[in-house]
Amino acid sequence: MQNLISRAWKLARKILLFLFVFQFLYIIALKWINPPVTLTQLGSLFSGYGLKRDYVSMDQISSNAKLAVMASEDQLFPDHEGFDFKSIKKAMAYNERKPGRVRGASTISQQVAKNVFLWQGRSWLRKGLEAYFTFMIEMIWGKKRILQMYLNVSEMGRGVFGIEAAARKHFNKSAQKLTRQEAAMIAACLPNPKTYTIKPLSRNVAVRYPWVLRQMSHLDGDPDVLALVK
Repeated sequence: MQNLISRAWKLARKILLFLFVFQFLYIIALKWINPPVTLTQLGSLFSGYGLKRDYVSMDQISSNAKLAVMASEDQLFPDHEGFDFKSIKKAMAYNERKPGRVRGASTISQQVAKNVFLWQGRSWLRKGLEAYFTFMIEMIWGKKRILQMYLNVSEMGRGVFGIEAAARKHFNKSAQKLTRQEAAMIAACLPNPKTYTIKPLSRNVAVRYPWVLRQMSHLDGDPDVLALVK
């Protein structure tokens, strides 16, 4: 019995070592290549929403789109190291006061970690893994690659993933040609892309995108932001 347990433990250690090495090499590889598929994309496909996507390089994405997602989702993105602890603290306090409603505080980096490597959900296991992958991509990829990945893998409509597919579907043009208003409308749907629709224009997007436009104006003069949107 003891020998059986010993062999099982050795096998488990080998498996864990393999998984650790594999995920580490995968993170490094994704600094230059795009993920073949993500669990969220597979979930969309198998749920009947379909899968529309088209990965593009940073120079194929309008500066308006880059600015819009930062204005909408993470205005401190150029400055933090993956986590916005002040926002996390506020979200935790809000969730304690109103347990029936959940407010998130995920940065763009955290969202990329979740969307590329993990599954959707709110378990402690997933949040722990999200923190690990967030730290790793901040250290290995850098801000420009993280922003590019965010713009390519985020869901931006039912079964629509990435800014290129969203631009084609909603405005019949490439991501490179998105206007300021169009980019703001796409960014406005990010909190809940299956419900916050652009066509037909949902109330949520109609209310939110003018706010995104105002935030874009506030960020316009920030040199750290400008370095990422060029």
